[in-house]
Amino acid sequence: MSALALGVAIVFAVLAGFHVYWLFGGKAVGSAAVPQVDGRPAFVPGAVATLGVTLALTGCAALTLALGGWIGLPLPERWTTGLGYAMAAAFFLRAIGEFRLVGFFKRVRGTRFARWDTWLFSPLCLALALAVFFLARG
Repeated sequence: MSALALGVAIVFAVLAGFHVYWLFGGKAVGSAAVPQVDGRPAFVPGAVATLGVTLALTGCAALTLALGGWIGLPLPERWTTGLGYAMAAAFFLRAIGEFRLVGFFKRVRGTRFARWDTWLFSPLCLALALAVFFLARG
């Protein structure tokens, strides 16, 4: 389980790294990372939102390492486990989507984001959800 935790934490760290890159003005792949409607971004993430996602992904990496026994967190073990289940549920719900722009059941298709979401983002979220769920189960 500890190898799984380390692998998943590395994925979260890489995703956080992408957000740091975008936070400091990087443009590569950015247009594929935001849902599009009628050829325009559905929203334009600002610096505060991007920083928030960066911190959340970093927290996900830390929680994953804690679930795998790599690090300790200043929380009771049952809280760590509960947060693991909550994180797994959040990524599972992201994979399912909101039935319009993101997730396996989105209606808007044919955009650059939709293609990336179908083949990478949603499957990755599902894989992360399953991995974190199994780590939380111990």
